[in-house]
Amino acid sequence: MTNDTERKQTYEIYPIGFVQSDEQTRRYEIELLPRFSTGLEKLEDFSHVIIFWWADQHDNLEDRSILTTQLPYAQGVRAGVFACRSEYRPNLIGMTIMPILNIDKEKGIITLPWIDAFDGSPVLDLKPYVPSSDRVRDFRVADWMKAWPEWMEDADAFFKENEVNFGG
Repeated sequence: MTNDTERKQTYEIYPIGFVQSDEQTRRYEIELLPRFSTGLEKLEDFSHVIIFWWADQHDNLEDRSILTTQLPYAQGVRAGVFACRSEYRPNLIGMTIMPILNIDKEKGIITLPWIDAFDGSPVLDLKPYVPSSDRVRDFRVADWMKAWPEWMEDADAFFKENEVNFGG
């Protein structure tokens, strides 16, 4: 195995677009920078998109050094950042899978039903959701999540009924 001094220590990434989110009007979009809009070609053939975004509001040394956090949705549970979807992480990469409501390739805009990233969050990458790669039949979740629905389509009603606090 290569030791850390022989490995590249930093990597350069840059946004391909930004989250446009307005809770008042319930408008949620990914707006790509113009030079990336041709990358949307054929994405409309898929029902869902995987969105990788940067939690830029936590881009500071203090938040990046947090490795355990109190889970706002699981009272009394403290977990490592690799065991939850916390915005505190050494690398601030967020991931969301969302249904595609509409794609305007000319404007570089993907319309979504919602997204758990803040307005203005940089978008790093998009990938189509492919069940054979992105879904597993046999899985296990932590005890504090066992009551959560198995499917995204059931999550909205569940979280409204159970008033789960995701923090923020």
